[in-house]
Amino acid sequence: MARRETELLQLDGHEVTISNPGKVFFADAGVTKLDLVRYYVDVGEGALLGVRDRPMALKRFVDGAGGEAFFQKRAPKSVPEFVRTVELSFPSGRTADEVVVDNAAALAWVVNLGCIDLNPHPVRSGDLEHPDELRVDLDPGPGVGFDDVRSVALVVREVLEELGYTAWPKTSGSRGIHVYVRMEPNWAFSDVRRSALALAREVERRAPTIATSKWWKEERHGVFLDYNQNAKDRTVASVYSVRPRPDATVSAPLTWEELPDAELGDFTVRTVPERYARLGDVGAGIDERSHSLEPLLELVERHEREGLGDAPWPPHYAKQAGEPPRVQPSKRRGTPPGAPTDPSAPRGRAGSVAPPMPQAPARNPDGSVPPTGRRRSTQPLLVIGQAADKADALAGLDRWRTRHAKAAKHVRDPEDVLVDAMRGRYKVWWRVRVNLRNVPEELRPAAEPPDPDYDPTTEWVDPGTENEEAPS
Repeated sequence: MARRETELLQLDGHEVTISNPGKVFFADAGVTKLDLVRYYVDVGEGALLGVRDRPMALKRFVDGAGGEAFFQKRAPKSVPEFVRTVELSFPSGRTADEVVVDNAAALAWVVNLGCIDLNPHPVRSGDLEHPDELRVDLDPGPGVGFDDVRSVALVVREVLEELGYTAWPKTSGSRGIHVYVRMEPNWAFSDVRRSALALAREVERRAPTIATSKWWKEERHGVFLDYNQNAKDRTVASVYSVRPRPDATVSAPLTWEELPDAELGDFTVRTVPERYARLGDVGAGIDERSHSLEPLLELVERHEREGLGDAPWPPHYAKQAGEPPRVQPSKRRGTPPGAPTDPSAPRGRAGSVAPPMPQAPARNPDGSVPPTGRRRSTQPLLVIGQAADKADALAGLDRWRTRHAKAAKHVRDPEDVLVDAMRGRYKVWWRVRVNLRNVPEELRPAAEPPDPDYDPTTEWVDPGTENEEAPS
């Protein structure tokens, strides 16, 4: 039997075996597993700054960036002596030992498991109930350009600086920007999340045309400030993480001075090591000062006096005191009690499909549209399919193109085709949407049930029972 190909690395006095080093992890960029390991070694101190002493969920792409990922919260049954673990509790009350990456050898070891990006919790191993990071996640909606993301980031900085905070920006490595603030670990997750919501609302107040704090997608526009990324058991790709995108983009730290001219494509696994060698880690000062949460909590109190209470939590969390109804606004206001339902209509489960686009109302004599009592989406989006596998989701898109060939001719790929990797309880599933903005109105097809119609809730498992290991 032929011996399996390996590469042996000496890192921080430890020996790390890289299995299948020539395995292609990014086909378009020509990046192998060993290339990815070497990238992380090249930017090691910067990458470790974002994960050191933090429990980390393992998001594993054992078949590379083009394959299906799964989340592994439990550390593998056996870990090398240079890898530490810590017992973390989940909102369900269960616990699991999670990996802590403290050195270059541990960094290479998790990449060898198939971890393309790094997903640490915002806590240190010595105090797992009190976050020391406020994470502002700027998530652009469909058709929203990076110019708007940068503009919203600058408003975030303005608000935080007025409150006395030093903020540290980085690209998300996908389509957005993250802004971090180092906090004193004296407050609970619920306090930090509530503060992030207050910050999001203040940014929305100052930039109402391009920023939103609305949780329900049908109410959003522009750039969403995802306050729920600060809830317990939520993780965000850390600084210097490579993202599973075809061009191997990186979540790269920026200075505020360079942010206005930054482009996402400037930061890839090929370009960031040279930037790091030339400039060093531009985010290295983040640990120099930790802040009190009090100024943001004062903003929370002010909002509550003005009648702004809590906002919806993610669907997997227990109902919270003071939380508004966890139901889509259109579903809440739409169907009268006892009205008949159409079994073929798209279902409204969490993470599923948008409601059918309403018929255009008659216009007033002056050409204005009369009010209808519900907000209209700024983009004509259709959910085409959702699947456990990306290939199945794209096959559904092909079938939609065949069914609606006249409309499909006007759909511009890729800007009008939105292929989203959706994070489930322990694995990623895929959703495909089409923006009909470039399709003449008379050719726009109506909303249909998704094809395929995968329901991620059917595979929910308890956080303590995720897959232990998979071959890499």
